[in-house]
Amino acid sequence: MVTAKRLKGIGEYYFSQKLREIDELNKQGKNIINLGIGSPDLPPHPEVIKVLQEESAKPNVHAYQSYKGSPVLRTAIKDWYKKWYNVELNADTEILPLIGSKEGIMHICMTYLNEGDEVLVPNPGYPTYRSAVKLAGGVCVDYELTEANEYEPDFETLSKTDLSKVKLLFVNYPQMPTGINGNRDLFERIVAFGRQHNILIVHDNPYSFILNDEPMSLLSIDGAKEVVIELNSLSKSHNMAGWRMGMLCGAKERIDEVICFKSNMDSGMFLPAQLAAAKALSLGGDWYEEVNKVYNERRIKVFELLELLGCEYSTSQVGMFVWAKIPRQYKTGYEVSDEVLYNSNVFITPGGIFGTAGNGYIRVSLCGSIERFEEAIGRIKPLAPKGEHGED
Repeated sequence: MVTAKRLKGIGEYYFSQKLREIDELNKQGKNIINLGIGSPDLPPHPEVIKVLQEESAKPNVHAYQSYKGSPVLRTAIKDWYKKWYNVELNADTEILPLIGSKEGIMHICMTYLNEGDEVLVPNPGYPTYRSAVKLAGGVCVDYELTEANEYEPDFETLSKTDLSKVKLLFVNYPQMPTGINGNRDLFERIVAFGRQHNILIVHDNPYSFILNDEPMSLLSIDGAKEVVIELNSLSKSHNMAGWRMGMLCGAKERIDEVICFKSNMDSGMFLPAQLAAAKALSLGGDWYEEVNKVYNERRIKVFELLELLGCEYSTSQVGMFVWAKIPRQYKTGYEVSDEVLYNSNVFITPGGIFGTAGNGYIRVSLCGSIERFEEAIGRIKPLAPKGEHGED
């Protein structure tokens, strides 16, 4: 059986492959400490779980649900965006709940891309952007994010290139994997670029509450709805990654266009899960403070681990990971990752999986207990070279 041409050049997701290898090493008794994947290990708020339990016990909640999601969830998203981002949304027309924001990336590409259409994707950036573009028949055009430019797009250079075939621009702030935060000036320039060149901006915004005192939405910029659609998620902010609860927000026209595709792909989410998600979105600032207290303590341990490896890093990063430049004696982050995996039984993500601009870096997840990080530090310490320290 021959697979479809659309799969040509689409490899299996890196973490899918690596987890199989780690599983094999564990079967050999290696007991690998996985510091690579950003899967929250903390539970949702108890009240969220309580809503799920109580609603699931009702006899009338197990049927198919609306493609547009429950009005209760859409209203909760509307209120959440107003409270935390100061963004006004119409709950009936400008919000589309998703089965996790990852599926939204695919829906957007299938909705707007024809064969040969070009998409600007960040390098380094989330690998799913690239895969979704290719699966939809589009062509990825990298725009490089560099440390020297504070991991912001070089709009001046981009504006001098041929953008006639570009339909979409993916942006992601707080940025993954670099941890750079967004700011109003940057967001204004992103919106202006989209308007100037008639390019639809897709802002992927799942990390705005993690170690970040000022969550921002690209939709908070004047005129943004004309050119911006924003993906968001409860996976990281509310410890609900396995629940698959995300959202797409934007102008009514964009929501209607994406529904045209999405409604042919899946049905609405389990109603009790939607109602529990609505409860999660109603939580106050104390919830985020408690979550970030845990992540801050873990980040200190990650800094300690990175210093053992001789890496350089910024202490001002936000989000669920720490991005670090590898020591000079290594050629790529893959070398560092493999050395730590095979000699210390600790897995750290090589930066090159996020694009060629990430080859000289590694990324460490904050998803693990303090004890887990301390054990990883203990395993690495005997093999660690003397190195340079992180910098602000």
